[in-house]
Amino acid sequence: MAEVPLSPTVTRPSVLSLPIKEKAALYAAYMPFLTNGGIFVPTTKPYKIGDEIYLILTLMDDATKYPIAGKIAWITPPGANNNKAQGIGVHFSADESGRRVKQRIEEILGAALGSSRATHTL
Repeated sequence: MAEVPLSPTVTRPSVLSLPIKEKAALYAAYMPFLTNGGIFVPTTKPYKIGDEIYLILTLMDDATKYPIAGKIAWITPPGANNNKAQGIGVHFSADESGRRVKQRIEEILGAALGSSRATHTL
């Protein structure tokens, strides 16, 4: 049986790894205002809004690696106002992996979610 080549227009989602080592960094990166939750990923790679991405997230001392499929919800370009870090906002998917990581992040952050401290996001 002959192999059918993939069309050159078919692209696989990018895979990024994001290790978060402390609660303050998680607070600064988490995006609770997105429907399924999301996270800021510092990167200099060029992306477009709506691009699909695959993220491997590690949270502090939790040995679990959370694989998350998501979409680019926004882009912080280089040289953004207020010295915001360059990167992308990844909106978690509505599937089980997205729900699980959103729940885990909110467990870790707890009361800090109501804080008015500045973040990498809004």
